[in-house]
Amino acid sequence: MRLRLVKEPFDHPDYIFELKHDGFRAVAYLQNGECDLISRNSRRLRFLSLRLALAELPIRDAILDGEIVCLDENGVSQFNWLLSKRKANAAIFYAFDLLWLDGEDLRKAPLLERKQRLFGLVNASGCSRLLYAQHIEQYGKEFFAQICATDLEGIVAKRKLGIYKDDGNSWIKIKNRNYSQAEGRHELLASRTHGRK
Repeated sequence: MRLRLVKEPFDHPDYIFELKHDGFRAVAYLQNGECDLISRNSRRLRFLSLRLALAELPIRDAILDGEIVCLDENGVSQFNWLLSKRKANAAIFYAFDLLWLDGEDLRKAPLLERKQRLFGLVNASGCSRLLYAQHIEQYGKEFFAQICATDLEGIVAKRKLGIYKDDGNSWIKIKNRNYSQAEGRHELLASRTHGRK
């Protein structure tokens, strides 16, 4: 599911709103005690300690959509920590959707139903490396104002009855234009990429 960027937050009774954590988007594939983390570009992400922790979930198989993040003591995602091998060992999976669970395809179920099943899975897991993405309904403007006031990256708006089908319009991101961690981000990532060549 791609995120479509819009400039302004909005209120709407058909939408839920989630915090947009600052990390690496990934889909977690869990099966038979193993876990793979796959990026938006279909690359296998390393994060070995996180994969091993997620592989221990008490399920046969599952597919979760989420964000790999490193959180500070205040629960704020610190993107640069993901680039440090030592700090990345403490990364967590911020799960915001559940596409498959124990042989059942959930992609055509409404989003709120999928999130309810995800909440149950996260709670039952007891896994400290797995975090459930809480949400609020309808009131995106006030939520966005609070996000900006605390210097977080932004919010994501999703149709609460939407199915998991990428039509380019279902998930919307609204970014904090004054987000302090965004400064110099492109240059940092470009230098790291160039250094690997």
